[in-house]
Amino acid sequence: MDKGIFRAVKKDGTVYYRASLTYRGKHISLGSYRDAGQAHSAYEEGIRLLNDSSLSLKSYRETSSLSFEKWVCLLNFRDNGIYLGNPIYMGQQLFYYYLTPHHVLKFDLEDLFYYSSHKIMRRGNHYFVSDYGMQLTLTSRYGIKNYAVPGRDYCFRNGDPTDFRRENLQIHNIYHGVRKTVTKNGQHLYTVRIHIHGNYLVGRYATDVEAAIAYNKAIDILRNKGVTNNFLSNYVEDIAPSRYAEIYSSLPIAPGILNYPAISPNNQ
Repeated sequence: MDKGIFRAVKKDGTVYYRASLTYRGKHISLGSYRDAGQAHSAYEEGIRLLNDSSLSLKSYRETSSLSFEKWVCLLNFRDNGIYLGNPIYMGQQLFYYYLTPHHVLKFDLEDLFYYSSHKIMRRGNHYFVSDYGMQLTLTSRYGIKNYAVPGRDYCFRNGDPTDFRRENLQIHNIYHGVRKTVTKNGQHLYTVRIHIHGNYLVGRYATDVEAAIAYNKAIDILRNKGVTNNFLSNYVEDIAPSRYAEIYSSLPIAPGILNYPAISPNNQ
């Protein structure tokens, strides 16, 4: 058997071959292959990649024996001295996460530990990681709610939706049902709407905290009227319960909510 190639057998008796190498004292698995020839090609390609500085990410070809993900991992180890299990290449003050050769996400170095242990998945233009058995959107890691609408509730300052560096993420609205608006005279207000067979205005408020609490108050009013929609309440941080109660009791709510017809259990 060639160096770096190991014969293995699956539970059903199928024979396959594993390729691996050791570099700078680190044992690295290169993957499993159907025959010894493919495994040997992967081993030779891995050795060449680690020792030939002229090879780069652009050198990768679809005909390569190594997967693109493994190619990125080996290059990062060669150039930056750290082996990461995910397709990450470190730069200055940031790192790149390669989903494909042409689809790359950018992150702050302070996020390196997290993304080195959490594989990013993509569905359309949405990115997810699996954390404790749950799929979490990347944006939720940065305080952006799952229901947030790009361009309205948050934006990428440089216009690049693959750049997740914190300096590039600008959050406009962090609360459910709240939208920051500007009046004709230039005044900034927070408009609150709630959906009950159409959008109902709750009110307009001076701060996002007041708007978030007003949304919660509207939920309570509607529930008391028998509305059973699965509303999501806003969680307002860094405010004492007494202060929350004070704001809650003083906030005006639009007549459309206050006068919403009560629903009897028989009509549900």
